[in-house]
Amino acid sequence: MKSIKATVAVAAIVTTTFSASVFGQTTPEVKEDNNWTKGGLASFNLSQVALSNWAGGGQSSAALNGFVNLFANYKKGIHTWENSLDLGYGIVQQGTADFIKSDDKIDFTSKYGRQASEKWYYTGLVNFKSQFAPGYNSPAEITRISDFLAPAYVLTSIGMDYKPNKIFSAYLSPVTAKFTIVIDDSLNAIGAFGVEKNEVLRTEIGGFARLQYKQNILENVNLQSRIDLFSNYANNPQNIDVNWETILSMKVNKFITANVSATVIYDDDIDIEIDSNNDGTVDKVGPRTQFKQVLSVGLAYKF
Repeated sequence: MKSIKATVAVAAIVTTTFSASVFGQTTPEVKEDNNWTKGGLASFNLSQVALSNWAGGGQSSAALNGFVNLFANYKKGIHTWENSLDLGYGIVQQGTADFIKSDDKIDFTSKYGRQASEKWYYTGLVNFKSQFAPGYNSPAEITRISDFLAPAYVLTSIGMDYKPNKIFSAYLSPVTAKFTIVIDDSLNAIGAFGVEKNEVLRTEIGGFARLQYKQNILENVNLQSRIDLFSNYANNPQNIDVNWETILSMKVNKFITANVSATVIYDDDIDIEIDSNNDGTVDKVGPRTQFKQVLSVGLAYKF
């Protein structure tokens, strides 16, 4: 039932947002309409290994993943309004085990800017991040470790945006509110994702910075990198939350693309179980650096 609710909620977000520039896997098609620039990209990737009486050993496997990237940007005079939506979902099966998700992402950003000088803009930003479906440590697990709106992150900020050229920008905000939402009772009961036990919402006030770089480094090869940094003024401001995504996209032809992506996350409020000697027993729980790398080849459609 929750999965259905999650799908309906996300569909509503997609419908009302209508298009968004995305920090996505390839450069979307661009269409200009008066003061609007908009476009999008949809991609689907499939990999499969089948083994029968294979002397070398191993297990059959199958993996599916897809994403949708949309953008709609407005510019008129000294005013700019940039909207981006990034949706992704993937599942993987190893041997005869059940499918388990390998990717799950909802990321929406809306940013309004008013030009202050040639390269600086007064800017307000809103960002929403969550996921579609429940998450588990393994196919055999029955205890959820995440779900739709568990967690969800809402960030609102005001600051200055530095845009010296089309390939780099730096957004700096000394006044930022970060809200962590955990609506799942079994997760907020244990204080997951930094909320107080049995609380649904956590509010943090701090400073925020977003640095973005995007450029075609070779013909049909695009490099994009974005790093978000947040410091909570009231609680260990020296422990900075980091979310860093880098994507290398290669266009094979009109419909086929290859992508390599890497994501590094550190959040001092997210505790992860640690087995320091690999004996199967959890020794301690604490924050750790999270890393994800994805290599994919598949079909893509720009619109």
